[in-house]
Amino acid sequence: MGAHEEYGVARRRFDVADAVPLLLDPQGVVTGWTDDARRLLAYPASEAVGRKLSDLLAAEDAERVPDLVERCRRDGGWTGLLTARTKNGQPVRVVARIASAEEAHGGSRWLVLLSKVADAPGWHMSRTVLEQMVAGAPIGIAIVDTDLRFVWSNAALEQFGGGPAPRRLGLRFADVQPGMDAQAVEAQMRHVLETGEAVVGYEHVGHVRSAPLRETAHMLSFTRLEDDRGDPIGVYYTVVDMTERHRARQRLALLDRAGESIGRSLDLMRTAQELADVAVPGVADFVTVDLLEAVLRGAEPAPGPLADTEPVELRRAGQRSAEDDLPQGALRVGDVATYLAGSPPVRCLTTGRSWRADRLDPVTREWATDLPEGRRTVTFLELDLYSVMTVPIRSRGTTLGVTTFFRRHRREPFDEEDLHLAEDLVARAAVCLDNARRYTREREAALVLQRSLLPHRLPEHDAVEVAACYRPADELTGLGGDWYDLIPLSGGRVALVVGEVPGHGIDAAAAMGQLRTAVRTLAALDLPPEEVLGHLDDLVARSAREEGVEPGAAGADGARPSSVGSGCLYVVYDPVDGGCTMAAAGHPAPAVVAPDRSVTFVDLPQGPPLGVGGPPFEAVELSLAEDSTLALHTDGLLARGETWAVDTGRERLRRALEQAGPLESYCLTVVDALVPARPYDDVALLMARTKRLGTEQVAAWDLPSDPAVVADARRTATRQLAHWGLDELVFTTELVVSELVTNAIRYATGSIRLRLIRERALVCEVFDGGATAPHLRHPRTTDEGGRGLLLVSQLTQRWGTRFVADGKIIWAEQSLTDLTA
Repeated sequence: MGAHEEYGVARRRFDVADAVPLLLDPQGVVTGWTDDARRLLAYPASEAVGRKLSDLLAAEDAERVPDLVERCRRDGGWTGLLTARTKNGQPVRVVARIASAEEAHGGSRWLVLLSKVADAPGWHMSRTVLEQMVAGAPIGIAIVDTDLRFVWSNAALEQFGGGPAPRRLGLRFADVQPGMDAQAVEAQMRHVLETGEAVVGYEHVGHVRSAPLRETAHMLSFTRLEDDRGDPIGVYYTVVDMTERHRARQRLALLDRAGESIGRSLDLMRTAQELADVAVPGVADFVTVDLLEAVLRGAEPAPGPLADTEPVELRRAGQRSAEDDLPQGALRVGDVATYLAGSPPVRCLTTGRSWRADRLDPVTREWATDLPEGRRTVTFLELDLYSVMTVPIRSRGTTLGVTTFFRRHRREPFDEEDLHLAEDLVARAAVCLDNARRYTREREAALVLQRSLLPHRLPEHDAVEVAACYRPADELTGLGGDWYDLIPLSGGRVALVVGEVPGHGIDAAAAMGQLRTAVRTLAALDLPPEEVLGHLDDLVARSAREEGVEPGAAGADGARPSSVGSGCLYVVYDPVDGGCTMAAAGHPAPAVVAPDRSVTFVDLPQGPPLGVGGPPFEAVELSLAEDSTLALHTDGLLARGETWAVDTGRERLRRALEQAGPLESYCLTVVDALVPARPYDDVALLMARTKRLGTEQVAAWDLPSDPAVVADARRTATRQLAHWGLDELVFTTELVVSELVTNAIRYATGSIRLRLIRERALVCEVFDGGATAPHLRHPRTTDEGGRGLLLVSQLTQRWGTRFVADGKIIWAEQSLTDLTA
């Protein structure tokens, strides 16, 4: 095959129309020359044939020919850039394509196709120009071989440390940057080598040699370098410093996290601790938050600036260390820190301005004095602290305390950007702390009010043994208006009351006090439970109208009066026969724990909440065995969160009530089992274990409606008092019995019944079928009667009338405690 035919084969193989063909023998000697070759290099065929290819190339490329021949034998060809020389010595830049020509004839020859590139765009630039462009680039550039060892890098890479380019040659990434995660970086390089897929925008964070104390961030991009056959020969990568962008993202993320994490409660100590938790380790290695004592009490700090000439006492409200190893000698949360006059924390308090020190004097002792016993003052060197910022906590023009940020020696000192970040962080926390302070003040006032309105001590009573537990709501919900009471009634009976006012805060506590007072007033009338609730409902509705709001409707501002919608459960227990009567207004029914520990819930008709209007209230009656336990509670005991299911709550309450124990601890155990330390809603639980009066404590007689029976009634009562050993009360009791029985015979109709009850008081009761209540009068001197009830009221502890289904009972009590004193 001739040269022109071989050229055609090459043209078809390489698809090059302007290529200049040459033929070489296995030793690289020219054996075939064309007119195109003569025009390109100016050699005639007579002078070119027989020459070695190296004679036609520039000196630097001539030295590469043996290696190129070897690569062609090994790989079957080669493609690349070469610089040829014309006959008169002029360089010509060409693209050379070398392929085996064994397909064309039986011999072993090489076909070379040369394409001139001097006129192609970009190819006129010299290697020197290209190297200048890469070497002078502002971004770091490096090339590593397939063993990931440096073979070239530009000057810009030196800004990250690791020495000049010649010193890097042959080293691995870990050798140059030990503070970076070399395994992660080299994993990216291997991925690029294996797959050929470029990696662009890989972000890496660590410590470079040029700034070993500062966390830096870089963006790296990796590209595989290949030879002419497409085989990998190394990785080319670039490095861009993006530390400032990374720090800006970190600052924004930290402030976002602060907004989510700080102020989740209205507890001052917890909010201060949240500030310390957020700041470590993002800002500092060790953070302390100290507040003025007045702030922790919810009070306003003293007006005017503090004096910086005397020590100032602050309370450590929060602190955090990056490694959970609080520096030696540090205060604990809750301790008092007395800062020396003129110390940076005191200056920040007095001036309201932040303070920063790049480097602390290592031999300076810490600023606090009067440390708790067992903890000594130490130097900042001993604490391993060397850079500090102190930022005052200010809100609404008031300084609440100071926050101090420390860094240890393994990190760079604080700069102005760090101080701005710390001030932003503290400013956000200051608003939450001031809100918590204001809430603390209101909550404490509401608690004081509520405690003053709730029973300080439940009275002892022969009818029941009682225990109560009250747990206020958490800070976010606010103090509510739950309440309970025990009210002694006539005839040895007792009223048990639990109620709940909607809303929270001081208004709810005040409304609760009003309702409790109203219930006690109505209870003194000895009305049945449903009538007590009826009168209470009228009272709440009337109060709403006086405030310009119709019952069941909201006010002009969308709010209801505090007492509208209140719930109440009113229970009356009689220890003589174990009878129990109860009615409810929008309130959960009580649970009954039988003596065998079985638990049931009273099937109690639910009346409407107070003040909203609705059908009349209904009462139920039941008989309780002795040692039964009534559990009256507000709905917070059954609730979990904002919503709750009655059936689920009752089942949990049932399991808790099945536990036995002394009533006081029993009550607390039930609340602990069902209610968290900081419940969503207030919780009140009143437990009453029933008692029965024995037959020896009650004596009753039916009397005919005959005036002659009055004397018999006096004698019968006298004998009973002698039997009970109450001879000292005979005179008064005879007078009471005589007056009450006489009135019943004179004004009433039907049967008459006399009953004496001995418990903590001696109770004298007279029942008759009349519906008219006696009235206490002040008789004139000339009146012949009307003095009986006046004497009864003067000689007894209390007296009254209560109506029952078939008549009324007039009663009088005499205290027995004076006799036993």
